Amino acid sequence: MPKAFKDLTEREILALAITSEEEDSRTYSEYVERLKKDFPATAQMFQAMQAEEAEHRRRLIDLYTEKFGQHIPLIRRQDVSGFVTRKPVWLMKRLSINTMRHQAELMELETRTFYERAAARVTDASTRKLLIDLAEAERGHSHLAEALEQEHITPNIKKEEEEAQRRLFVLQVVQPGLAGLMDGSVSTLAPLFAAAFATHSSFDAFRVGLAASVGAGISMGFAEALSDDGSMTGRGRPLLRGIVCGLMTTAGGIGHTLPYLIPDFRIATGVAVVVVTCELLIISYVRKRYMDTPFLRAAFQVIVGGVLVFLAGILIGTL
Repeated sequence: MPKAFKDLTEREILALAITSEEEDSRTYSEYVERLKKDFPATAQMFQAMQAEEAEHRRRLIDLYTEKFGQHIPLIRRQDVSGFVTRKPVWLMKRLSINTMRHQAELMELETRTFYERAAARVTDASTRKLLIDLAEAERGHSHLAEALEQEHITPNIKKEEEEAQRRLFVLQVVQPGLAGLMDGSVSTLAPLFAAAFATHSSFDAFRVGLAASVGAGISMGFAEALSDDGSMTGRGRPLLRGIVCGLMTTAGGIGHTLPYLIPDFRIATGVAVVVVTCELLIISYVRKRYMDTPFLRAAFQVIVGGVLVFLAGILIGTL
């Protein structure tokens, strides 16, 4: 069981402070490593904060070794009750730049509170003075972060970072999702409507559409995941792209398949046509919003292709 903070000795408080400063420094180091390629200005800001934490740790070690010798016991936050449990950064595969900044603010607040509580408990004057100084330093970190942000992250750089975030989102989520949605919405039209007009049975058309949607989703998911590992293109993790692409492909086909749960064939077909129209318009909007394609051009490209596949399905179904 974690030990209560009120039961810690002065020696244990200093050991905990040393470990905490090391953990915070390594967290900032991880942020720097993740950001230096796409967000160099913010990485530089965190690098400066990492240097501050390293200096705090040095001062704590100097005081500890002067009072208690060279051996420093490994006491971590999770060993003491009252601290917030943090998920290790290395386990967070996706961590946005804004999340990192917010996490840094919480880290500084928690550390400052710890030093204030610790200073109130120790009796040694030099230890109390150092803890109070560090609490004030942590309080000033919010001002340091603001100053560093103003120094390193100018409005132009912030705009560039936001644009970089947008590009990453487009590459890693929007593009595979859009490719899947287009494939699912268009490629399943022919088998669905061919089955519908060949059998005039809503249930038979539903089964064919469901099979085509799921099959296309599996195929597109594997194709996207195996297309590249993302290391050179910046498109992110293959597994994530494959899942996004596969799910959106299935969703694109399922949308106009579900109307065939309506028993009446004519009504089901009419509803399916309306759904297809909505799907194609949504795809056109997404292409305009994220791919910078003019809406009319995107609509023309998508709708013409969809209509041709739709007509092919009806023609084959009525032969």
